Amino acid sequence: MKNIKLVATDLDGTFLKDDRTISPKNLEALFKLGEKNILRVAATGRNLKKVRQVLNNHIPFDYVVFSSGAGVFNWKEQKHIFSQNIKEHSAQKLLNHFIHRKVNFHAFYPVPDNHKHYYFRGNTDCEEFERYFEYNKAHAVELNVDDLPNSELCQFLVIIRENEDLFSHLKAEIESLCPEIRVIRASSPLTKGYIWIEVFHHSVSKGNGIDEICKRTGIKQTETMGLGNDYNDFDLLDYTAHSFLTENAPHEIKNKYKLVPSNEDDAFAVSVESLLV
Repeated sequence: MKNIKLVATDLDGTFLKDDRTISPKNLEALFKLGEKNILRVAATGRNLKKVRQVLNNHIPFDYVVFSSGAGVFNWKEQKHIFSQNIKEHSAQKLLNHFIHRKVNFHAFYPVPDNHKHYYFRGNTDCEEFERYFEYNKAHAVELNVDDLPNSELCQFLVIIRENEDLFSHLKAEIESLCPEIRVIRASSPLTKGYIWIEVFHHSVSKGNGIDEICKRTGIKQTETMGLGNDYNDFDLLDYTAHSFLTENAPHEIKNKYKLVPSNEDDAFAVSVESLLV
């Protein structure tokens, strides 16, 4: 751990407390890492607009990997430096497939405008779909099935009730449509009991976002550390050489990485403690 030059952390359920605030100890640890010239990276599923809801410009991160790696933002310079969207032909295929299947889904504009999205209501009511819509309706446009968007898209979001067999079936079905895309599973940050099925370009991952930063800064993979709390952090934690999972992670994945206290108990500060002595 003494040779670490980059620390990456998930935000929700990891660096942030449950009320989306930053603990004094976590903030202090972030400043101290900067004093030791260790790069600080937030790697999150949030789009950039939602990142700004929980991080102001004075929170001392150096980079933000947002939308699970679809974009990378230089936080210190407030400059967008990388994006990877789903290509137009694959986006069209996915749109038509989800419409034909009559599933509830959201389709997001290309990075960096991916806080905006199209929505489509299928033939099955879904409370979680409606909750997400209510939170984001200021930036939502109903999808016109007779005039589909003719552009790249950042991602798709399909929401289902927690059902492992159904998730596995849908994942295989979706990934068989286009070799260019991949499915990432996330636990709903809104309501327990739901799975968010996120569809991205196949090269999109938090790990690849961190790798992009490493390439630009000359940092080796062996000099990285990561912290997360959920399924969608696997790409991050599999990439970083030293990886930790918070105590509030789902029970079934707690054996995959070393554990630190929960996000309510300063997980970030505890995980980087040995770097600050």
